[in-house]
Parts: sequence; structure tokens; C-alpha cells
Amino acid sequence: MSGARLGLSVTHRRYVPYAHAHYAGNLVDGAYVLGLFGDVATEVCIRTDGDEGLFASYSDVQFVSSVRAGDVVEVTATVVRVGTRSRGIDFVARVVCRGRPERGGSAAEVLAEPVVVVTATGTVVVPAAA
Repeated sequence: MSGARLGLSVTHRRYVPYAHAHYAGNLVDGAYVLGLFGDVATEVCIRTDGDEGLFASYSDVQFVSSVRAGDVVEVTATVVRVGTRSRGIDFVARVVCRGRPERGGSAAEVLAEPVVVVTATGTVVVPAAA
């Protein structure tokens, strides 16, 4: 039986290595964060339904600010809709720490206020309850 409940939130944090920089200025491509959303959605499905589930679609994705190598990104998934087999999930990614290479090769700081970098709404599906 499904344990899905509205409002359930799961949060992951990940350091973005410099090897993932894709563009000038150490920028990371937007697909990197979408991959993180997939990871956190998988944990939501495991917690609610005991199955990894499948990501079915995004209905909205907004790239609000940039992600850079050296950042620590926090991604949160929140269940906003529960269907028979589908779950609507809102996602938000925030940069909580940022590398500061201009201050030194390994310099970084915790941001006073996290920076929202990507928001999205998606749908996952899980097997029918037995």
C-alpha cells in the first residue's frame, strides 16, 4: 500500500566538482541539476512506495540563476499531488556554498542567503499497490 503523503519533503546536498564545469566561468550545464532532481525524486518514491519509481515528465522547469563548479547545491523535492500511481513533485535547487577561486585555489564560502538556481514541477509513477 502507498505511504505517499502530501507535503513529504526530501533534501539532498551535493558538491559540484570542477570537472563538471562545461562553459566559461566554470558554469555547469542545466542538465546537471535535472539529474539531481531525478536522484531526490527516487528517494521520495522509495520513502512513499518502497520502489524507485520512474520519472515520467516535467511540466515546468525554470533556470533562475547559474550553478558553478565549486558550489554546494541543495535540492529539495516536495510531494504536492498524490494519484493512484502518480506523484506530483515540486523541486527547488539552491546554492548554499560557493567556491571563490579569485580568493585562492580552494577558497569558498557559505552564502548568507541560499540562491535559488532552478525550480521545476514533475511527475513520477510507481507500481500499483499490491
